Amino acid sequence: MDSAADAALYTRYVLKDGDSFLVANSYGDIAGPAEGLFISDTRMLSGYELQLGEEAPTLLSAAVTQDNVLFVAHLTNRALSPLDEAGTPQGLIHISRNRFLCQERMYERITCVNYGEQRVTLPLRFRLAADFWDMFEVRGSRRPARGRLMEPEPGEIGYGFRYVGLDNVERASFIRFSMTPRFAGNGELEFPLVLEPDEVREFYIEAGAEPGEPPSRERYRYQAALARRRMRSRQRRGARIVSSGPLFDQWMRQSRSDLALLTSDLETGPYPYAGIPWFSTPFGRDAVITALQTLWVDPGLARGVLRFLAEHQAKEDAPFLDASPGKIMHETRKGEMSSLRELPFGLYYGGVDTTPLFVMLAHAYWRRTGDDAFIRGLWPSLTAAIGWVERVCDANPLGLLDYARGERSGLSNQGWKDSGDAVFHADGRLAPGPIALVEVQGYAYAALRGMATLATLADGGHLRSESTDDGNVRAAGWAERAERLRQTVESRFWDEELKFYGLAIDGEGQLCRVRTSNPGHLLYTGLANPERAAGTAAQLLSSSFFTGWGVRTVARGEARYNPISYHNGSVWPHDNAICASGIARTGFRGGAPRLLRGAFEAAVHFDMRLPELFCGFSRTQGAPPVAYPVACLPQAWAAGSALMLLQACLGIEIDGRRQMVEINQPELPPGIEDVTVSDLRLGERRFDLAFRKVGERISVFAEGEGAPGLAVCIRQ
Repeated sequence: MDSAADAALYTRYVLKDGDSFLVANSYGDIAGPAEGLFISDTRMLSGYELQLGEEAPTLLSAAVTQDNVLFVAHLTNRALSPLDEAGTPQGLIHISRNRFLCQERMYERITCVNYGEQRVTLPLRFRLAADFWDMFEVRGSRRPARGRLMEPEPGEIGYGFRYVGLDNVERASFIRFSMTPRFAGNGELEFPLVLEPDEVREFYIEAGAEPGEPPSRERYRYQAALARRRMRSRQRRGARIVSSGPLFDQWMRQSRSDLALLTSDLETGPYPYAGIPWFSTPFGRDAVITALQTLWVDPGLARGVLRFLAEHQAKEDAPFLDASPGKIMHETRKGEMSSLRELPFGLYYGGVDTTPLFVMLAHAYWRRTGDDAFIRGLWPSLTAAIGWVERVCDANPLGLLDYARGERSGLSNQGWKDSGDAVFHADGRLAPGPIALVEVQGYAYAALRGMATLATLADGGHLRSESTDDGNVRAAGWAERAERLRQTVESRFWDEELKFYGLAIDGEGQLCRVRTSNPGHLLYTGLANPERAAGTAAQLLSSSFFTGWGVRTVARGEARYNPISYHNGSVWPHDNAICASGIARTGFRGGAPRLLRGAFEAAVHFDMRLPELFCGFSRTQGAPPVAYPVACLPQAWAAGSALMLLQACLGIEIDGRRQMVEINQPELPPGIEDVTVSDLRLGERRFDLAFRKVGERISVFAEGEGAPGLAVCIRQ
């Protein structure tokens, strides 16, 4: 196989709708170990290959449309083997594959055109398979036993596949064609098309968990229109961004399109699934951070995330699930392995940071919108969540928020860097638990301060049924606890020799004296001492951290540093966005634009979309960033990082409570002369913010119908 064809097989294209997603190669085939049509964490179609007789077609091009709805592949023939006539010269037959997902069902149209001068017999052959593997099997988990996989069942216009799991649940999938095939057995079928010169033939295919109606042109067109309407509706949520840089605008549009693709409309509202292929399901931490990244342009996403997480808040202790009353979920799964409790991830709570992040998001949402009524309804969940934080801190000798898994089946590390080797000492020793991560203390600090603010609201009525005095007492208690936590972090996590905050304090009370990106999150929460924060920001921007593309998770030269590791030296876009926001908060000029520029230039090499992570090698002139081979793409918080980075540069803070916009030390992205954020919403107001470079200063203008009377406070 030539190198171009080999590369095409390793390039993946993804589509998603609700709890279904599809991963295929450039030919449109499902042939690789991680490819397939997945519904609710089960691979419903594991093989779907198109051949022309015994030969694979030749690839001309492949793409997913920018709105992330339609996959399109253009193919042509190799020289076909003679049947009852002479072979067909290569390049005379054009085959296009157009595919989308709608309502958790795959729809495809295949169009064949004969550009030759002779009649051609075109033997289209399909190889089909369904293994019904759980997503964790696809990821590499080994199971001691599996259920019963039936033989493929040929029907009148396609195949049916069935599997009875160890949970006694029958799972089925069906793939059907608009023309009657000739069955070859074992999941194979063939269509011997005869094409006259200039003749165009098209037929339709559908695949899903139900047989459905016979595929047809009418069904395809109706469902395609529906899929596009639904995607447009998601993409139109929130403000729009336009700048003087066409390529920069393309990055912003692609980021918004990826967020729309990954967002499912649940009963509780919009919710961003974490990423494809490994994490196309609700995660707690990922969704909260994505909502924080996009809050300034689209607070509706945060509202949906908060409602969903509140509905799935833990009510009882369950060590297998790492659950405890008030705790916010980490992950939910619907596959066979989770239902059998072979793994704890059916509804799993093993994230130490998700609960304080949930409270942080609620406070940030309230500040952005002034939506007292929503927070009032959420108040029982917020008090339960902060109650969990307080109980865990009370059990720690230093009053820190720490973690230790309940059973060995759970995650050993439960911060955002949850690899087994992600928390370690300067000599490389893994840290024993319970572990208190530095950034988690920042989240807890911000959550406590947020609760203190919410508890003292007086607007004709409080958030609770308790009295004003009770509310003030609780607010004072949360504020006092936040201050104690801040002092403990400053005294126990700051390392005077490193001039940097350590990664964690382990179960023996020892500081992990390792320089990592985690303290960048501490800057974001506002906990850090201003002088120390400035020094930390400077180190994060130094060559030991900054690769030219982004900040490494672990500084070069530290123990366990490895630029091709998952968490110990790679670059994560969401991590960089949070660090950029923290650096901007310190008043460090030029830091956020520098990180935005690195991320943008990396995105250019990744077809304008940032992956979950990429390798942490230093930038080399003329060379692209090095991809991490199994990174999710798209990934919600990687897509959202573009918006958070821009917000950090522009310095936008929208205060819905006071009906005002604060602009703090605005900076434009490098090479950009102006940025306009259109259709921002503040209560009933709709307005635009225009940032324009005038000499050495950035001028800010509020424009649009809602601009008159809007309070805009600018701090240069």
